[in-house]
Amino acid sequence: MSAGLLFRLAAAATLLGLLAACAAERKPLPLAFRPAGFADLPGWQADAPAAALPALARSCARMLARPADRGLDGFDRYGTPADWRPFCMALGSLKPGDDAALRALAERELAPVAVLGEDAAQGLFTGYYEPLVRGSRRRHGAYQAPLYRQPADLVQVDLGEFRDSLKGQRIAGRVRDGRLKPYDDRAAIEAGALAGRNLELVWLDDAADAFFLQVQGSGLVQLDDGSQMRVGFAAQNGHAYVAVGRVLIARGEIAREDVSLQTIRAWLAAHPAEAPALLRENPSYVFFRELPKPQDDSDGPPGAQGVALLPGRSLAVDRSHFALGLPVWLDTTQPALQPGAAEKPLRRLMVAQDTGGAIRGGVRGDVFWGHGDEAEALAGRMKQPGRWWLLLPKPVAARLLAAPAA
Repeated sequence: MSAGLLFRLAAAATLLGLLAACAAERKPLPLAFRPAGFADLPGWQADAPAAALPALARSCARMLARPADRGLDGFDRYGTPADWRPFCMALGSLKPGDDAALRALAERELAPVAVLGEDAAQGLFTGYYEPLVRGSRRRHGAYQAPLYRQPADLVQVDLGEFRDSLKGQRIAGRVRDGRLKPYDDRAAIEAGALAGRNLELVWLDDAADAFFLQVQGSGLVQLDDGSQMRVGFAAQNGHAYVAVGRVLIARGEIAREDVSLQTIRAWLAAHPAEAPALLRENPSYVFFRELPKPQDDSDGPPGAQGVALLPGRSLAVDRSHFALGLPVWLDTTQPALQPGAAEKPLRRLMVAQDTGGAIRGGVRGDVFWGHGDEAEALAGRMKQPGRWWLLLPKPVAARLLAAPAA
């Protein structure tokens, strides 16, 4: 029996129950919008918005490649490619670094819309980065922690294709006896569930690096032959993401205010015998693929929109609420990297180009910081309160604000 037929049988047998269960498990949080003007955007005149021009241009190209009358990512409220065409086409005439021209274009074509989640304008903004780890294409010596390719029997389902209320939600599993069943969790995979299937993409020299690479979703691998490879997200096993930092907080191992990538890594290094069990508390498991080398060293890996992420200007958002490609104005702070140093305002033009398992809510975002030591330090420490505004074509903003609350 073919895999396609098996999947159709699974869908027919279990779809209604599956949708109901998923809706109950993760109901989208309330979302509301309020009118605003550019004068309401803190720091609007101080930013250098042309730094976001490459990100805007890449997202516009993806938008305009879609059918002109179809809502972005299935969201009618964010307009169609036809609505975005005047702004996107005008971007092509701007010169790199011309902040005044981009600011004027935005003010002419777009309107800010304040986003409120759960009746609050303030939410949480974190950061992520592209790790640099050590690896080998063959298993030997210290290189014992595998990154796996996507297994052929892993079925991924976009629930938004079946019901509008489930937009942005996905599950994964394998088909057994005509039914979609949960896939192996982290504990089973680390115990050898995928061994012997030739799925190893690369072997790393540190199990913690392999774990955090899965959390980040992409990374650079410095190979033992002197070359470098870039790996990116291919699939996820369908199990819910559990933050090990929260586990350590619950156990009293780390104070809530002290949790960061750096403090979690320090705990793992200090407790090598307990580290594997802690990491298995997160049943979610990410599979990777090798990515082509970037044309520009400043480009990040491709995000969920399929375009290269731009450090400091690309943002991961909750796809159950937002379409990818939307320009947004962010008002938060940048974490201090030195003890006693003051946090700096982080007020800038960003583009929603990615998503993540832990990014949930109407006022919730994850800033991509790029790669390198500073990017890791910023991403690992960032857990800042903040606000944001969507920048939408004026007719789209008017329709959105006139519509009933989401």
